[in-house]
Amino acid sequence: ETFQSQEESQQQQDPRQGFRDQHQKIRKVREGDVIALPAGVADWFYNDAQTPLVLVQIMDTSNPANQLDNNFRKFFLAGNPQQQIQGQRGQFSGQGFQRGESQSQSRRGGSGGQEQRSGNIFQGFDEQFLAEAFNVDTDLARRMKNENDNRGVIVRVEDRLQFLTPEFSEEERSEYQRGRPANGVEETFCSARLKQNINDPSRADVYNPRAGRITSVNSHNLPILRSLRLSAQKGHLYQNAIMAPHWNMNAHSICYFTRGTGRVQIVDENGRSVFDGEVREGQILTAPHNFAVVKRAGGEGLEWVAFKTNDQAKISQLAGRVSSMRAFPEEVIANSFQVSREEARRLKFNRDEVTLFSPGSRSQYRA
Repeated sequence: ETFQSQEESQQQQDPRQGFRDQHQKIRKVREGDVIALPAGVADWFYNDAQTPLVLVQIMDTSNPANQLDNNFRKFFLAGNPQQQIQGQRGQFSGQGFQRGESQSQSRRGGSGGQEQRSGNIFQGFDEQFLAEAFNVDTDLARRMKNENDNRGVIVRVEDRLQFLTPEFSEEERSEYQRGRPANGVEETFCSARLKQNINDPSRADVYNPRAGRITSVNSHNLPILRSLRLSAQKGHLYQNAIMAPHWNMNAHSICYFTRGTGRVQIVDENGRSVFDGEVREGQILTAPHNFAVVKRAGGEGLEWVAFKTNDQAKISQLAGRVSSMRAFPEEVIANSFQVSREEARRLKFNRDEVTLFSPGSRSQYRA
């Protein structure tokens, strides 16, 4: 238990003050937060606001912590999730869960194709064992199994939940509001910083006032990602802006589009187009390692979050001021593409922006 001062501990023991629950650390989250959860930890989310909370999750089944196979296994400590483990889409809100679409999912396996149940983890235990383990009666142990609970994996809370939460000092409060991270040196597993906001424009790694911004969360600014071997990138392209053609040097990229529309092209290592189409909010697109990608926003702009399978994911650009093309001598470019030296110069210098390109505003090179 944590977040208790000496006075609170005394009140806890004083029956006149009433019972106060004790529990582990609770972390506040807000729009744009990236949350890193190590394999095997128990977690829960509660939306105490009046606006919907949308969560996007990525699970890395190739992580060394997964000792079985490449299948993702998620177990529930409570509820009866067999009806809605997969195929359920919706949003958290302060008024409960708003369903988008739902379908009954049941996995079949074993001999004869018998249906396998997928309830909470306590359903597989004997009631007497549970009663003894928790030192409760068998009726309560039976209810822990939630066998007749048909609410699904997201439940409505009738009354607002009350938690024991820390009181922030003025310095801590101002740091939280600014989102300033700790240095990560003194972190232990229990006190490790697990989240970093990726939605704050002031944290952008790349910013072009005419094209947009890109913000990255990796093991440099969220050290726990080093053990998870994952990172994330938030991209925001303004109207008709372009993200430079590039390839992922050391990671796969799973891109979830959060707002707007645009067009994306992906080309494999043999120069074949494997995707060329329109994208919009709610869609997911995967760009494998070393596949070349280019994004262009539509009239509404385009925003996305990309999850990458390396805690220090890198890209290499094909155009722009920090591109591979800039590093080649113009004579090499001229002979490689069978163009004149003047045309080779234009290929090298006509786009002087970094990563994000404004629409129709080429930086003309003059000899």
